[in-house]
Amino acid sequence: MSAAVAAAAAASGVNRRATSKSNRPCMETLRNQDLFKPPPSPPQPQLSRYESQKRRDWNTFGQYLRNHRPPLALSRCSGAHVLEFLKYLDQFGKTKVHAQTCPFFGHLHPPAPCSCPLKQAWGSLDALVGRLRAAFEENGGHPETNPFGARAVRLYLREVREDQAKARGIAYEKKKRKKPQQLQQQKQQNSQPPNDSDHVQQQGGVMVVRDLPASGIALSVFN
Repeated sequence: MSAAVAAAAAASGVNRRATSKSNRPCMETLRNQDLFKPPPSPPQPQLSRYESQKRRDWNTFGQYLRNHRPPLALSRCSGAHVLEFLKYLDQFGKTKVHAQTCPFFGHLHPPAPCSCPLKQAWGSLDALVGRLRAAFEENGGHPETNPFGARAVRLYLREVREDQAKARGIAYEKKKRKKPQQLQQQKQQNSQPPNDSDHVQQQGGVMVVRDLPASGIALSVFN
């Protein structure tokens, strides 16, 4: 019995040593994998609201080109295809545009509902074209061949603006940008101290000082 127990103990010891030797390469392999594991990539910066919207618009336009019959490559896209895309978006519009035969044509706040169609507002289309124009060049397009800057697209946007202004009773006023020279002259005029001659008027033989600041003294000078 003692010989059998001793033999069993010796066999178990051999098995433990063999198991530990067989596990050692696996542990070394895991440690080596941890050493050569590439560092985690830095987190992507959060896009702004404008950049996120521009990416969504670009993906939507790409899907429109893929669903086009026949499918249309971006390199062959022209201003006419952009107009088709803008008119296609009208079915998702939420702006009521009254027809000329509608009794509410030109009313800003119509008193009752009507059957006129819903379309994309001019402001939405104008902003969309601006984002897609920038996205086209960011994705490798050349400014000279940018379909979103085509003359036909600009004329279409102008026509939509005028038609919707008449139909909805809204006056779209575009602010005029001042030229750099005009801005500089305005700054110089604002920075200059007021001239005393601007406050002196002559009435008959009397020189009267008018509209001086509170710190000044109103004087009347006789010739």
